[in-house]
Amino acid sequence: MKIAAGIAMLEISAVVMGKLDTIYPTLLWDHQSAILVDTGYPGQLPKFREALEQEDVSWDRLNHIIITHQDIDHIGSLANILADSPQTITVSANKLEQPYIQGEKQLLKITPEAIELAVASLPAEVPLEWRKAFRSALENPPKAQVDNIIQNEQELPYCEGIIIIDTPGHTPGHISLYHKASKTLIAADALVVIDGQLQGPTPEHALDIRQAIQSLQKLESFDIQNVICYHGGLHQGNHINQRIKHLASVSV
Repeated sequence: MKIAAGIAMLEISAVVMGKLDTIYPTLLWDHQSAILVDTGYPGQLPKFREALEQEDVSWDRLNHIIITHQDIDHIGSLANILADSPQTITVSANKLEQPYIQGEKQLLKITPEAIELAVASLPAEVPLEWRKAFRSALENPPKAQVDNIIQNEQELPYCEGIIIIDTPGHTPGHISLYHKASKTLIAADALVVIDGQLQGPTPEHALDIRQAIQSLQKLESFDIQNVICYHGGLHQGNHINQRIKHLASVSV
């Protein structure tokens, strides 16, 4: 779904743990660059190729990937995309997330207890072979090299300017992005859309919910007309900044 010139929200769906799950990565492009923000679950490479084609951006134009944080639904197809690309792709992320993306440290939310809970929650009809494959994917998450470290308030010189915003809490090095030309906040998991309403970070998914809510204060200074939430999709309106200010004031 095209938001404005040079920016589109992708819609990637798959059955995850027996339920249909749709995520919303972002694609940005100009004459020199095509940038993908986050790479979905493992095994979604074909869906990303199809999504780029739908936006009339050829696969061989993709030359930059920004990973907002380490969670498996954001890094899942990164290694496959890199291996499949006909050209070199630069991968950028926050320094705190780098060792997890590269597989040097275990993903913070994939604990042994979390793995057992996830496997146990699979529907009874899921075959044993699939259960084993699911467990193996969690115990051995995909990994890939991070080439470029990006920092808070850094402006990337692509697509008429992309500003990095540190929004920790969901994970220690979680980032959001602001696309200046379209006044679009790429929130990643700092915000969600539920039943059409823009909502703050969810306690059950944030490692530090207080920090995640405090991080929303960093978004208040940006003139935001569009928000792309990785979970929930697009939210638009004239009062987004006021809504974010309210969500940042919520106590837990």
